[in-house]
Amino acid sequence: MRTVPEHLKGRDFTRAAAWSRDELLTALDLADSLKRLQRERREHRFLPGRALALIFQKPSLRTRASFEVGMAQLGGFTVHLAGAEIGLGARETTRDIARVLSGYVDAIMIRTFAQSDVDELADHATVPVINGLTDGEHPCQALADFMTIRERLGRLEGVRIAYIGDGNNVCVSLAHMAELLGASFVAATPGGFEPPPGTPGEAVRDPGEAAAGADVLYTDVWTSMGQEEEQARRLEAFRGYTIDAALVAHAAADAIVLHCLPAHYGEEIAEDVAYGLQSAIWDEAENRLHAQKALLALVVP
Repeated sequence: MRTVPEHLKGRDFTRAAAWSRDELLTALDLADSLKRLQRERREHRFLPGRALALIFQKPSLRTRASFEVGMAQLGGFTVHLAGAEIGLGARETTRDIARVLSGYVDAIMIRTFAQSDVDELADHATVPVINGLTDGEHPCQALADFMTIRERLGRLEGVRIAYIGDGNNVCVSLAHMAELLGASFVAATPGGFEPPPGTPGEAVRDPGEAAAGADVLYTDVWTSMGQEEEQARRLEAFRGYTIDAALVAHAAADAIVLHCLPAHYGEEIAEDVAYGLQSAIWDEAENRLHAQKALLALVVP
């Protein structure tokens, strides 16, 4: 591959539903190509000398490593900005930060709490803004997830995705992207932990009902960052929502298991399932790199 499509240059990626079906497929196709190039050790420096600002108000392993490594492989570099250093909206207004960074870098990735902070940053920046995670959405994760699903199952249309656990940011982005890409989506959650109103797909209580015939079983931690004080209540509420061998047996024979990580073994997923034959978790984690490289190559001018 010697060229990258130009029609998405300058675009933000702030929500899973911000892009059309065709635009998402463009990103997935490019991610597949970039993964092949990386496996073949063939250079693909589509962004030589470009700079990416990384704003982190939440801890990170996969997001930071994948964006930093990915930008380097594309020929660019990153500037890491911890939340305490820039004081988003406190030490300095989000609008001012957006204006200043737009003069220094070619794109901004932000991993933060409020979705409104990402939206405000995108409103005022003159360079592309990418949502690396908020309490409301995790679109970069969803992009890597659908890359993995297509890679493993050979299709997206008609795939049944069963999400088991908390109707959180990951659940929301998966549901929206599933609707755009032709997959069906069902979330099994305890009462009071359903996805927000307006989230596409079906909502049920029974994990076994959701898992029945599913092509993909997906879960996330029961207690996300910032919810630590709720841990005891959540552990009790989510009892019976573990993806274990018994639940996997409800799914299709060739079903795969996904988890965005980090995992709390014995809670939302059994360790033998995470490391079992039907697990695609480690491919999914690697695909954060390739999917985000595709995203960067498409949007960074």
